[in-house]
Amino acid sequence: MRNSQLSKRLRAVAFATLCAFVIPWNGFASAEDSLSKTAEGLSVYIGIIPAEIVKGHLPGHPEKTMHGGAPTSGRASHLVAAIFDAASGARVSDATVTAQISGLGLSGTRKTLDAMEIANTVSYGGYFNLPGRDLYTVRLTIQRPGQPKPASLEFKYDRRR
Repeated sequence: MRNSQLSKRLRAVAFATLCAFVIPWNGFASAEDSLSKTAEGLSVYIGIIPAEIVKGHLPGHPEKTMHGGAPTSGRASHLVAAIFDAASGARVSDATVTAQISGLGLSGTRKTLDAMEIANTVSYGGYFNLPGRDLYTVRLTIQRPGQPKPASLEFKYDRRR
């Protein structure tokens, strides 16, 4: 196997592992940033990774086209959210998840995240343009069937360094 093919496969495996377990990779985030929260009976873990990681997949790889494909312009990042029932620890796979990411003093972008099945687990994700060094606020709204009130969680993501 050629080195470039091996490198691409290793990146694909690393990305799948990251999404499956949502180990937050934060090249710019500080240690004080909390990328896990619990609210309304849900434990939520987020990770934000550069979209360039997805662009490196081989043609035909399922993550190459997720969410309509990685954006080709701007400073795109991929937000991944893993959601669990706080009491049982069971993975939540039936939610509608909306995310809004905004920099300081800005309204930001709001999107409904796509459910993603990787390694037989469901996470939620989408691409967002994070144009520069800023302190970003990530707001998630999670609505589950049969629940009268959605869970709302807010995370800080520091890219100022």
